[in-house]
Amino acid sequence: MTVWGKEKTMTLRLFDTHAHLIADDWDAYPAQAFTADLPVPDRPDYTMTADHLITLMDRHSVRRACLVQRGHVYGYDNSYIINSAHRYPERLHPVVILDTQDPDTPTRYHRMVRDDHVAGFRMANSRPWLLDTAWLSSPAAMDVWRICADLGTPVTLIFFMNQLPYLLPLLKMLAQEFADLPIILDHGAMPFGMTQYEVALAEEAGRAVTMPAPPDFGIDTTIAIFEDVPNVHFKITEINMERLIKADRLPQHLLRRMVDSFGPDRLIWGSDIGQSMLWDYAEKVSMAQQATQWLTEAETARFLHDNAARLYGFGDA
Repeated sequence: MTVWGKEKTMTLRLFDTHAHLIADDWDAYPAQAFTADLPVPDRPDYTMTADHLITLMDRHSVRRACLVQRGHVYGYDNSYIINSAHRYPERLHPVVILDTQDPDTPTRYHRMVRDDHVAGFRMANSRPWLLDTAWLSSPAAMDVWRICADLGTPVTLIFFMNQLPYLLPLLKMLAQEFADLPIILDHGAMPFGMTQYEVALAEEAGRAVTMPAPPDFGIDTTIAIFEDVPNVHFKITEINMERLIKADRLPQHLLRRMVDSFGPDRLIWGSDIGQSMLWDYAEKVSMAQQATQWLTEAETARFLHDNAARLYGFGDA
């Protein structure tokens, strides 16, 4: 793939750090609720199989992809992404979601990393209206942090906007405690990372969704606290692109702002294919590419490929 910018022409490799799979065999891979008190999710009206993802990756020069567990479809059953990674071990790398309150999770995760090509752990609270921290920092959750640190596998976190005031300071303490562990914030964990799910909840409650203006984009009141915490990284996805475009903001302005604040080594790209379906894969890749127009060639390469390859321990950085 070649990027044509105002002052640069370069051939790129890409690493998609945020791809979701949905199987086409609903009997083999049925929907699962996170917990027994939640309803079983409905079957999505589309699929994103491993074979189709590989076809898309080949078409658009994407060397590797992280398979992020689609928790709101499969809950803690990571079998489809794990089985897919066994079929394509050099291309697909699972990032699993497990129950951080289950005392067996550290042992189970260790086994997954050893036997199943698992590349990372994603911590997620499926119910943003529950304002708690147990899923992130209870004694059981701390055991999960420790096993991830021992194994050196990145921890990915998704925060909802109403959680930021209390979770971001908590994460700063955790990141400082596990200073050698890579931590990745899905969708940047700032206002322009607000998911469609959160937008729908706000609209149902009659609240207007207003995005902060440049040049700060709300960074100054959220993730700016991590400027001096180098092991915290930021994943930019279609979620961010949707919010930016809807607010008539330039994605390249946000990326330039983040590189200036956090340096070129702390941003990575993810498509959110298999969940965000507003644009097809070609458009997702093109939008990521165009968002780098205000970056240098070296910064662009790091954002689209090299930082992710380094964080996940691959030798093609």
